[in-house]
Amino acid sequence: QVIKCKAAVLWEANKPFSIEEVEVAPPKEHEVRIKIMATGICRSDDHVITGALVMPFPIILGHEAAGVVESVGQGVTSFKPGDKVIPLFIPQCGECKSCLSTKGNLCCKNDLAFGGGLMPDGTTRFTCKGKAVHHFLGTSTFTEYTVLHEASVAKIDSGAPLEKVCLIGCGFSTGYGAALQTAKVEPGSTCAVFGLGGVGLSVIIGCKVAGASRIIAVDINSDKFAKAKELGATDCVNPKDFQKPIHEVLIEMTGQGVDYSFEVIGRTDTMTAALACCQYNYGVSVIVGVPPAAQKITFDPMLLFTGRSWKGSVFGGWKSKDSVPKLVADYMNKKFVLDPLITHTLPLTNINEGFDLLRTGK
Repeated sequence: QVIKCKAAVLWEANKPFSIEEVEVAPPKEHEVRIKIMATGICRSDDHVITGALVMPFPIILGHEAAGVVESVGQGVTSFKPGDKVIPLFIPQCGECKSCLSTKGNLCCKNDLAFGGGLMPDGTTRFTCKGKAVHHFLGTSTFTEYTVLHEASVAKIDSGAPLEKVCLIGCGFSTGYGAALQTAKVEPGSTCAVFGLGGVGLSVIIGCKVAGASRIIAVDINSDKFAKAKELGATDCVNPKDFQKPIHEVLIEMTGQGVDYSFEVIGRTDTMTAALACCQYNYGVSVIVGVPPAAQKITFDPMLLFTGRSWKGSVFGGWKSKDSVPKLVADYMNKKFVLDPLITHTLPLTNINEGFDLLRTGK
């Protein structure tokens, strides 16, 4: 059956979302149709609105969510109606080079690199006012119902609170994994985190779980410092309070720079600063924020020649299908908290208000 439901459709860039009635087609072979129960707002969604992340329009955004399986297509054996699930914007097909490697997690079936906005078979499951509407990262969660390929779905604990664990679909896992999986922060090390949104705070949680002795939180919005400290930051620094470049401030604070730095904003100037503030010989800097389209970085290659490592991290380096159920289990076992990352709860119809809160740093 085709389902008619409400969705937030983005018809063009730099415009508000429009709440529309959409038609959601039934799942085809190896696809799953899900009722979305909770979805988070992520800066990456906003990057599509501003054009920093290029995607086709019209589109249904959203990629951080949790829901319940409504129906399954032919050939789907690992999910049944009623299962609690988390959509995966980085799928895990289990067959490509990255999936087969122990070193990688960026499955080649992802839509981040290609941005086609279609299901793997090259078509869409959404229609609005007679027009085909594009998918976003194979997930599209700003809708009451969505269709995903089974490689893009993880089944989770039936007791998990969906309005909290939806954060494991992107923001929390991305930050937490950048510290634990990508950087592999060790006990006693020093870390700097640039950007204290939900993902940056999740990096702090990861650094603390890993046993870092010093975690320096960096943001130009000092209102974010109290929560950063609550989650484990030992120092908070606002670059606006200094005359000198922030990397020099951090090097002075630590003697030779930090062991690990994380850029969790998506700006080229802070990416270079994060690289420069880590220890010149064995420091590791991780790019976690989505880089803006069509911008290049210019930096002194001596920064790398002396031994620093510069790494990228997508979805925290986790193999999505394998790791998301385990992260949900860890949350249920109180290994980490998610509540402090949730600032507001709104109905889908107030989605534009939610994005205003994101943009104003609230």
